Amino acid sequence: MRTGIRGIGRTALAAGLAAVLAGCGSVGAGVGVGIPVGPFSVGVGMGSGGLSAGVGTGVGPLGVGVGVNQRGQVLGSAGVGASTGVGGANVGVGVGTSTVLHDPRNARAEPAAPAQLATEPGQIQWRDASGQPVPACKAEGRC
Repeated sequence: MRTGIRGIGRTALAAGLAAVLAGCGSVGAGVGVGIPVGPFSVGVGMGSGGLSAGVGTGVGPLGVGVGVNQRGQVLGSAGVGASTGVGGANVGVGVGTSTVLHDPRNARAEPAAPAQLATEPGQIQWRDASGQPVPACKAEGRC
């Protein structure tokens, strides 16, 4: 058996990708495959959160990554793990956590243009704390 810093980093990346697969605020498991590309690793995986693809890097037992799942959520993850060589591949285990960085389903819609109330020349246009126009009768307590 052999262990090495590069193998541990890749396993940490796998742990991070597994955390991405698990999703935010939940416990889950997953399996993935990463291909080293320079100092990074590009991977795909399947877990309790569905299909995911990501990129990450690791130093020693620590790994970080960013991935996208099948729902279009972008997740950031961090993990720690250990690995050992089995044949020509590194096999390991790790734990990690992730958080949703962007969820297209929760994207804030652009606010609608505020409705302008008709005012007579010389009349004050009242606005509430958020800048929305308020009828004068409401501002004066007569509505």
